[in-house]
Amino acid sequence: MPEEIKPDGESPSIVPDSSAYQEDHHSSVGTAPDQPGAASLPAVVTSGGSPPSGSSAGSADDEDGDDDGMLRMSFLEHLEELRSRLLKCLAGLGVAFMFALIFAPQMWLLVQQPAETALRELGFAARLVQHSPIDGFMTIYVKLPLLAAIFLASPWILWQVWGFVAPGLYQRERRFAGPFVLTSAGLFISGGLFAYFVAFRFGLKFLLGVGKDIKVEPLISIVEYLDLFINVTLGVGIVFEIPILIFFLIMLRLTTPKFLIENSRYAILGIVVVAAVVTPTPDVVNLMIFSLPMILLYFVGIFAGWILTLHRDGKSFPWGKIFLFVGLPLILTGGITVWLMVAKFGYRLLSQWPFLTK
Repeated sequence: MPEEIKPDGESPSIVPDSSAYQEDHHSSVGTAPDQPGAASLPAVVTSGGSPPSGSSAGSADDEDGDDDGMLRMSFLEHLEELRSRLLKCLAGLGVAFMFALIFAPQMWLLVQQPAETALRELGFAARLVQHSPIDGFMTIYVKLPLLAAIFLASPWILWQVWGFVAPGLYQRERRFAGPFVLTSAGLFISGGLFAYFVAFRFGLKFLLGVGKDIKVEPLISIVEYLDLFINVTLGVGIVFEIPILIFFLIMLRLTTPKFLIENSRYAILGIVVVAAVVTPTPDVVNLMIFSLPMILLYFVGIFAGWILTLHRDGKSFPWGKIFLFVGLPLILTGGITVWLMVAKFGYRLLSQWPFLTK
């Protein structure tokens, strides 16, 4: 290195040569880290200006893993998949229809029983009548087996619906396939049974008894009777799917149980409006028969969604407190009500619906 001579006899100081420093710096950068004397390099900085973190990399890997589980299809492939699923639904419906066709006469005896019971209790001697020669065939051997086939094939149809939707879901969401099919089909069939044993019977008895005091004799066509029966059973069966809809909205984080509870008054108003539209008759009795189960199912869906959010947050459901503060008072209230009706008001218990009668 060159020496700098300072005036006044000061001792010379060594000034580093810049060219030599630059050569030294470049050589150290090019040196491998495991070589002795190699300079340590700074951490690699990403384009965003911050070093990559393990958590973000892990989350990215998780998202990539979920995306890899999703099946990417073109528009034409989606149409082909939809066509295939529809054909499978129709095939399952056809098999169920052929099976139901074997028991068509027995099913008709069950379907006409609510009308026979209501007419007998109201004191009418009327029967269901056939207005045209083809009415009996179309009613008993076409429409009724088709209605039964819809309920019988509902698990298969819902499975095909899930199969069409599943490719667009993440891997962790596809595990709901079994619970979705079983719960949806169970609620749909339960809605049909509720319509047959409760809603249709009460509504029919009310409608047939409207003109009793003014000497109106009912003359019921089997076509109109079965059309009313189909509307009620399918309508109530679809209504019973409300908890599934609410549960999936909460699962997809489109809403929360708290939001649904806070806005329940608007939901109840909407349910009453929907019930007024789908009710086959304009009377208040049938409106209440349709709307009350819908309101109850709305809160059942919120309850199921609440359990899901607790599980998502790693919390346990307080079954003991719910039973103590909700279940036990309801059981005591129901027991006291039944005892008062039997002991004080002359009602007696039955082994079948409505379980209480005078």
